[in-house]
Amino acid sequence: MKVSVAAIQMNSGDQVEQNLARARMWVLEAASQGCQFVVLPEYFCFVGASDEERLSHAELAELGPIQKELQAIAKEAQVWLSAGTVPLLSSTSDKIYNANLLFNPQGEQVGRYDKVHLFGFDNGQESYKESDTLLAGKEIQTFELPFAKVRPSVCYDLRFPELYRHQSGYELITVPAAFTYTTGEAHWELLLRTRAIENQCFVIAAAQTGFHPNGNQTFGHSMIIDPWGKVLAVQEDGEGVIKADIDFAVLNQSRQQLPALKNRIFY
Repeated sequence: MKVSVAAIQMNSGDQVEQNLARARMWVLEAASQGCQFVVLPEYFCFVGASDEERLSHAELAELGPIQKELQAIAKEAQVWLSAGTVPLLSSTSDKIYNANLLFNPQGEQVGRYDKVHLFGFDNGQESYKESDTLLAGKEIQTFELPFAKVRPSVCYDLRFPELYRHQSGYELITVPAAFTYTTGEAHWELLLRTRAIENQCFVIAAAQTGFHPNGNQTFGHSMIIDPWGKVLAVQEDGEGVIKADIDFAVLNQSRQQLPALKNRIFY
């Protein structure tokens, strides 16, 4: 079975309505190309001058305005939509969840994954600590789509192979991300291709790109990768949509010819 999938690359700013309008435009563009599954990048709806600004846009799990717009977009486009990340309220007043939400073509929210691993980086010139404003999720998830099982992950999760080994058996990995330019240039493609190869599955990675109101530069290079580690599509810079027709027969053949998942030894 073949399925058309897409990853959307964005340069999100501090105007939620504008970001949502651009997200809608790109999702509809992907749908017009026949894509059935579309992935938005991390923080697609808001990147402000500071992380604290994101707190004011956090929503209840019971469908705030950002989530309602995502419902409408998925329904209008008639696609399965992996909605990057949405800021959702937690029981801690000064921290929120960075949640990857899944919507079906009827506009119903049918999946939620709260980012488990929170990014921290300090090289003496750049420093960043997500745990100042984010609360880590507690559970690894698997989303069930009609054509595949999906392991959702977000950005920094990519560095932790254990997350992808937990209850394997899925065919797709999604990685909405906002990789910094420094870490992305060094590790982004290497990590994505490694996750595809070691789990013998397709990877759809949707990224932020360019400079943002906080002064940070994100790396871009959204990619779709096959189980052999081959890059099927990439957008290096700028906003846009990349598409690939993924063939699950290729995945099954890869797993049969090189049965690495079956040959695992648990010590």
